[in-house]
Amino acid sequence: MSRGATAADRLAPKTPGWLDWYPNPSRPLFELPPGTVDAHCHVFGPQAQFPFAPERKYTPCDASKDQLFALHNHLGISRSVIVQATCHGADNSAMLDAVEASGGTARGIATVGPDITDAELRTLDAAGVRGVRFTFLRRLADTAPKDDLAAIAARIAPLGWHIVLYFEGADLPELEDFFGALPTPLVVDHMGRPEVTEPVDGPQFSRFLRFVEHNDVWVKVSCPERLSVTGPAALDGQRNAYTDVAPFARRVVEEFPDLVLWGTDWPHPNLTDHMPDDGLLVDYVPHVAVTTEQQHKLLVANPMRLYWPGEAY
Repeated sequence: MSRGATAADRLAPKTPGWLDWYPNPSRPLFELPPGTVDAHCHVFGPQAQFPFAPERKYTPCDASKDQLFALHNHLGISRSVIVQATCHGADNSAMLDAVEASGGTARGIATVGPDITDAELRTLDAAGVRGVRFTFLRRLADTAPKDDLAAIAARIAPLGWHIVLYFEGADLPELEDFFGALPTPLVVDHMGRPEVTEPVDGPQFSRFLRFVEHNDVWVKVSCPERLSVTGPAALDGQRNAYTDVAPFARRVVEEFPDLVLWGTDWPHPNLTDHMPDDGLLVDYVPHVAVTTEQQHKLLVANPMRLYWPGEAY
């Protein structure tokens, strides 16, 4: 490296083909209710300040807390739950920095290892962390042994935290006994990634719904852009997007109106087909929560009960 090289010269390049987040989101036609919570979003870096983990499976663009907060202001979102991104591994610094900067309007979901101390857990709790995430998608992270995950679950249960689960619907049969034995509430990302080419009342999604019914489970009806096969994409003014995913989300909202959450998934990591307009993603919401009561529970009441219990909304 030359004497005149800067810190920027040492930054890792993005993964080839990486799609950056949509820079100029439209103004939604659907007006989010006051107090809306984005219950699933991330921050990436900035890399120069918060380096990515050496063991990461991808290198993203920067997506800073300031850019996240600006998007929320544009869309009419009041609060957020910032989920630790797998590109940062178990270094929660970027997520914690964003939660701290929110002034109490954000909560965090951390990634921790089995060697974390009780003192470190208490520090995370004081900082606004309310759960940990277990990822079972090998393309994103090396999944930890179940014994380690069970040990972490036992450690966080006294704090009143929950576990966020990211898995594929096809893998639920081999995982549901393990999930059901965990001693905390569970929050499932993206409806357990159902195969939307199968019927909404088919065996795979029906099994998922019964898993929710028989366990202490909340469900995020998020990421239609990640699940969709036929679209249409939330781009170019399209306000009837992801029609193949909507029936699955609508079914969850109808069956479990008090246990559903919504999130943007900004900045939409690892999308390869297209990058959605976040304003148009807001206009997807009334296609899955069709009544005012359903919308308020999904967007305000449910996430407030889970992440800010006891606070007025």
